Amino acid sequence: MSEEEVLFEREGAAGFVTLNRPKALNALTLAMVRALHPQLEAWAADEAVSCVVVQGAGEKAFCAGGDIRALHDWGKAKDRTQIDFYREEYRLNRFIKKYPKPYVALIDGIDMGGGVGLSIHGAHRVVSERTLFAMPETGIGLFPDVGGTYFLPRCPGEVGMYLALTGARLKAADCLYAGLADVFVPSEKLEELKAALAKGDAEPGEVIDLFAEPAGEAPLAEVRAAIDTHFAGGSVEEILASLDAAGSGWAQETAKTIRAKSPLSTKVAFAQVRAGAKLDFDACMQLEFRLTNRFMAGHDFYEGVRAVVIDKDQAPKWDPATLDGVSDDMVQAYFADLGAGELTF
Repeated sequence: MSEEEVLFEREGAAGFVTLNRPKALNALTLAMVRALHPQLEAWAADEAVSCVVVQGAGEKAFCAGGDIRALHDWGKAKDRTQIDFYREEYRLNRFIKKYPKPYVALIDGIDMGGGVGLSIHGAHRVVSERTLFAMPETGIGLFPDVGGTYFLPRCPGEVGMYLALTGARLKAADCLYAGLADVFVPSEKLEELKAALAKGDAEPGEVIDLFAEPAGEAPLAEVRAAIDTHFAGGSVEEILASLDAAGSGWAQETAKTIRAKSPLSTKVAFAQVRAGAKLDFDACMQLEFRLTNRFMAGHDFYEGVRAVVIDKDQAPKWDPATLDGVSDDMVQAYFADLGAGELTF
């Protein structure tokens, strides 16, 4: 790993992490995961560090996701490094969730997929006017992981299911409304906020509150009733039938969006969100590792990456090609335990 991919700096009472791949929208690599985890452990044990602040370099992204091209290539080459990435990433997600000190994520830009795993599990999730959040995995033949099994079912009403199946993009106010962030701080005030955190004169949460401002109205609130009505269905087919029957422009566009995703991913994501509502965080991460192993051994992830990242024709050929072709048995096979290969902590 180039030393510049992730930067670590102690300033006063704070440890600063900067994800430093701005040209790649700070996409997360295995080398970055392997650098992050031990540094976070070291700061957790350092009495001089009162909080950790994580940010992305550049003005576009916090972290736009994992390095899916590398994951694709490892899988095609039958290289077990692919599974190592997920194992180590999920362990890092869990460590952040249970971090013993205030963990502050400055989500100033795009935050998707793997980036969400580095931000949403922290104690303090700060969004700005540049924040753009999404879990778009079903569009590349995957599922909303990095803890999505846990946090999506805990969004208000059926918002989590809506996000899982559509990959809808949220800005700051919607992130706050959905419980995916804690406070809004304008981008222009983030440097001042970081300096105040480094001083360590007060608890990080108190410092952040001093900079918090209203984020405005949440567009998500306007369609919340419709989301709760349509996405309460007992299957993907029921959700789509409800949207089709509604006939509104929003319902039609939403149904069209879902139908464009991988049918297998869509049905797995539905089952995942429903299951996650009844599981603790560790069990959710273990479930995700099972799903990851199955998707990496399948077809749709590679086809999704081909269509979106490699050939960029935006025309994936999913297998099965339709929701009707995805049986319940096929879905449940993705959730079966891995025996000796289970994720352990």
